[in-house]
Amino acid sequence: MITTFLGQLPSYFEQAICIVLHRNKKFETQIESSLAKKLQRNITSVYNNMKIQKNYVYFAPAGYHLLVEPDYSFSLDCSEYINYSRPSIDVLFETAAQIYKKSCTAFLLSGANADGAQGLALVEAFGGRAIVQNPECAIIDTMPRAGIKATTGALVWNDEQIISFFKDLK
Repeated sequence: MITTFLGQLPSYFEQAICIVLHRNKKFETQIESSLAKKLQRNITSVYNNMKIQKNYVYFAPAGYHLLVEPDYSFSLDCSEYINYSRPSIDVLFETAAQIYKKSCTAFLLSGANADGAQGLALVEAFGGRAIVQNPECAIIDTMPRAGIKATTGALVWNDEQIISFFKDLK
């Protein structure tokens, strides 16, 4: 699914895209390098103190929470698991919401636990845009359903609407 969405990106876009996948640490860079080759994009795994740049797709490294800092850089943290996850989607959404406020757009897609729901609610509270994959389209609907329940006005989009969003990025 991620490959489908990222494959729709224009050749240049003004935003940075951050992705948190729950995965085993031994597969840390395989996804990023294969996607970068396949899609011919700026796709990378985040390292500590890395500056956030437009026209990049960033992946949270396995085993670390990904945080957005006030100086528009990333930091990595290996504190306790949140919702049985490290990296946690909640951590990324919460820190991105606090820094980017109304400019933050967060997507919560298919997944097997409630990680991301509370962070999505914070994105919404800071005036950002909260978008949830329609649970009917999700391979596993637990995360989207949790996101809908945790927010008051999240947009619920089917896959075609999500693809259109990425295709239309400027």
